[in-house]
Amino acid sequence: MSDNPLLEPWTGPFGLPPFDRIRPEHFPPAFDRAMADHAAEVDAIARNPAAPTFANTVEAMERAGRLYDRVARVFFNLTGSHTSDALEAIARDYAPKMARHRMKIALDPVLFARVSALHARVDDLGLAEDQRRLLNRQHLGFVRAGARLAPEAKARMSEITQRLATLHTLFGQNVLHDEKDWQLVLGEDDLDGLPPSLRAAAAQAATERGHEGKFVVTLARSLVEPFLTFSARRDLRQVAFEAWTRRGEHDGPHDNRPLITEIMALRTEQARLLGYPDFAAYRLDDSMAKTPDAVEDLLLAVWEPAKRRAEEERAALQALARAEGMNAPVEPWDWRYYAEKVRQARYALDEAAIKPYFALEKVAAAAFETAGRLFGLGFTERPDVPVYHPDVKVYEVTDRAGAHVAVFVHDNFARSSKRSGAWMSSFRVQEGLDGPVSPVIANNNNFSKASPTLLSFDDARTLFHEFGHALHGIMSKVRYPSQSGTSVRRDFVEFPSQVMEHWIASEETLREFAVHHETGTPIPEDLLARILAARTFNQGFQTVEYTAAALLDLEMHRSPDDGPVDPTAFEAAVKAKIGMPSEIAIRHRAPHFQHLFAGDGYAAGYYAYLWAEVLDADGFEAFVEAGDLFDPALAERLGTVFAAGDTVDPMALYAGFRGRPPSIDPLLRQRGLV
Repeated sequence: MSDNPLLEPWTGPFGLPPFDRIRPEHFPPAFDRAMADHAAEVDAIARNPAAPTFANTVEAMERAGRLYDRVARVFFNLTGSHTSDALEAIARDYAPKMARHRMKIALDPVLFARVSALHARVDDLGLAEDQRRLLNRQHLGFVRAGARLAPEAKARMSEITQRLATLHTLFGQNVLHDEKDWQLVLGEDDLDGLPPSLRAAAAQAATERGHEGKFVVTLARSLVEPFLTFSARRDLRQVAFEAWTRRGEHDGPHDNRPLITEIMALRTEQARLLGYPDFAAYRLDDSMAKTPDAVEDLLLAVWEPAKRRAEEERAALQALARAEGMNAPVEPWDWRYYAEKVRQARYALDEAAIKPYFALEKVAAAAFETAGRLFGLGFTERPDVPVYHPDVKVYEVTDRAGAHVAVFVHDNFARSSKRSGAWMSSFRVQEGLDGPVSPVIANNNNFSKASPTLLSFDDARTLFHEFGHALHGIMSKVRYPSQSGTSVRRDFVEFPSQVMEHWIASEETLREFAVHHETGTPIPEDLLARILAARTFNQGFQTVEYTAAALLDLEMHRSPDDGPVDPTAFEAAVKAKIGMPSEIAIRHRAPHFQHLFAGDGYAAGYYAYLWAEVLDADGFEAFVEAGDLFDPALAERLGTVFAAGDTVDPMALYAGFRGRPPSIDPLLRQRGLV
């Protein structure tokens, strides 16, 4: 296709993709061309008659595949943020093709021989620290992909990888199907307890789904969680809760249970081909935690205190429920509802009174201001650049001197074409191998669109969390693209995101940016004090639901067998083993646990959020100890962490910022578990 915009130079503002011209039919020929070019580039490196050097092998690999990377980043950003039937069909078709392409490179014996020869002489090559780490990790990547295996095992490893790519794609599409397909249509008589902002969001969802004049609750977390929190209709809460927790778990073509069974068996086989007893041992060997036992120790360190705290919380909920005339035991679809009532009674907090002070635009402005005060960054909206959906906003990011740093894409609203959750991604990563390349970083949230869009305090924290990931990509200052931004160990990548959450919860930020969306008046001091006092409220529940999911992930991936044949039965067995409170549901049940099964990024790695929380709680305490949340010296050292990417060992990077290794005590205090 001579007029394929994916294959042309992008000459628009900041070199952004020409979204207004890109169509689904452009991707197959673009992928075919890009993979062919990449294969030829790699073949030239592998068959280079000159002796291997860092420049002609390692750096050459960093340059190879630029077109493939460009096309893939646009494609996967669109399939996550604004997909269609056509894009999903292409994803199913090309997932195994792309996996086969990657594995052909990873298992090329001639290429691996060149990398191995350099790795054997790493001490004699006179490499800079980032180059030494790049070579070591490139060599490790080949080994962990199976480059040392016998030919038959290599062939099997390639087959497994291709099949897993297909299964991961199907899993994610099945969850999206359930989230798009299910809806709870409500009339005026069904709205008892719902605050005005939630009614407005439900009315907006109804209009979008063709139910004008009605109200709709979807399975987007930004709608279903508030509904479970405020709806006085226990019968409707149960309907919504059961649909939410059974995504991907029902008979028919979109049932994820058989996919999980096959995924787990293939991952176990993959790990054993590489000499590991199970997938957890394989995955964690290349992490900060290193072993499943270390992960389990961390999780259990908070599990029992969290259960004790949750039992105290349950007793308070049950007492209130009985006082209101409900004599049945508190069920999972009741917890959020009665927890909100207890919170209101204990702290005189009403979510409906809080939300008017957290308009989306002001929370985003608070994030930008925080980045400015800490790191000297400025964000200027650019409405003149092409976007893939009208709701998307684009900002140019500049430094203190006004020089261009990055482009930031902010996509905040839920829609049926977007997968659930919140995430950071990139259309282009920062690098400096052949001259400076600035990044194009995206944040996706799933807030319910309304006029105005008012956020809960948890929503505001989510925006800051994802913005922390974005800053990790925006502030990257590395030479090599594979070390850029968030390309770090999985249990370190959440530190920048989670440490940023602390600033939205600080008195200084809230006093400036928590203003009423209509009157512009600052949040009242007594309301601010009550919000801050309630920060550890319901932490037993939140810690239990998260830690249970992390323990389920760990147990599934270190199963002594080929993996759970029946995911539902396996989940029930894990819950019984750990003593899961019956009133609390696991945050992500296996059939919709996309962190684990829509890809393998967090497989045997969901614990990483808690591991990073040890770092973020301890790290933020440094600012508290300094008496200045924007202490210039600390901010500069934190900026070094954000800029370093994968050029430095993460624990050394953290210790350089903090001056010592992390302590778990601030985490326990932060969650109110001591």
